[in-house]
Amino acid sequence: MESVTETVTIEGDDLTVSLIVWRRFKRPMPGLVEAIYDLNPGLAEHGQYPPVGTRFVMPIPIPRDETVLEPIRLW
Repeated sequence: MESVTETVTIEGDDLTVSLIVWRRFKRPMPGLVEAIYDLNPGLAEHGQYPPVGTRFVMPIPIPRDETVLEPIRLW
């Protein structure tokens, strides 16, 4: 599977990784914050509010084709 990433630079005070994810995608992205911390060792050492200028790599989820499942009929 192809991986798409984006480099993000923190450009303001009081920004958390989860807030940056929310502003980027405008919807909940379950597991994305954890994936960011997995891809960027040492990012968590900055604490809840990483300093201005901190750069990290954010994975961009690739939308999958919608799969239509046929219902199972028990009788």
